Amino acid sequence: MTDQSAECAGPADLPVIPLALVRPVTGALVSEEQLVYAGHLDTGMKFGLLALVVTFLVYLTGALAPLVPVGELPRFWAMPVKDYLAATGAPTGWGWVNLLSRGDFLNFIGIAFLSGVTIFCYLAVIPIFLRKGDRAYVALAVVEVLVLVLAASGLLTAGGH
Repeated sequence: MTDQSAECAGPADLPVIPLALVRPVTGALVSEEQLVYAGHLDTGMKFGLLALVVTFLVYLTGALAPLVPVGELPRFWAMPVKDYLAATGAPTGWGWVNLLSRGDFLNFIGIAFLSGVTIFCYLAVIPIFLRKGDRAYVALAVVEVLVLVLAASGLLTAGGH
């Protein structure tokens, strides 16, 4: 055994239990809001991943014509963003919403959904904080939702795009 493997080695007589078979311990120190947040995050991630897979398949099949034909993509790969936007007519900000009929922009649905999942998670735990009387956590969750919504709105701009 090398020095590297010795650091990672465990007792050889212990069985390996697949993670899928591990169950939470009853009475574990996981709060209700953590479970609700995690549950919403898990569900949101699965829906977002499904949206990405489905919209990518639509793109691959060519069911919807792309704004930039696949054969022309290599020509644009090395371009700075400003040049790419000018050459392709691709929009910035929320302008992609107007191009959902294009195969290469349809996948933005999944990306936008995944970006917003955290907002739904926070909204789900605010009632729990209210019920428990955790005013500080209510305030923090509300501020977090407001900041995320403001950031996603496109009202704040930074950078060269």
